[in-house]
Amino acid sequence: MTTKKTDTTQKIDTKATTAKITAEDTAKTTAKKTLAEKAPAPAPTLAKAAVKKPKKEPKVKIVRDSFTMPQSDYLKIAEIKETCLKAGLPAKKSEVLRAGLRALAGMDTAQLKRAMAGVEKIKTGRPKKP
Repeated sequence: MTTKKTDTTQKIDTKATTAKITAEDTAKTTAKKTLAEKAPAPAPTLAKAAVKKPKKEPKVKIVRDSFTMPQSDYLKIAEIKETCLKAGLPAKKSEVLRAGLRALAGMDTAQLKRAMAGVEKIKTGRPKKP
């Protein structure tokens, strides 16, 4: 004696199969989450916990520029660099110029006028090629 499946039985079987597949997927996902949760988290060391990172200061924008000056003034930069080196303070050309700017900025108006009066006026731009 053979039994013939009806449409209702097939619908029931399909629902059971779908429920079984869904249950297996859920079990796999839960197992993965459980393994991830059980993994030991790195314990913070006392040194890292006690030291707070200092706030970063915004970077100063650097500007590149070129200018013209008499050779005598250019040689004075080299002399100042040598003096700094003898004093144990190695300095770059840009550092010497920036220190000079700060010295000028610290002067009062009368001192600044005297310093600027001693600077000869030159024609700006690149010299012509011979």
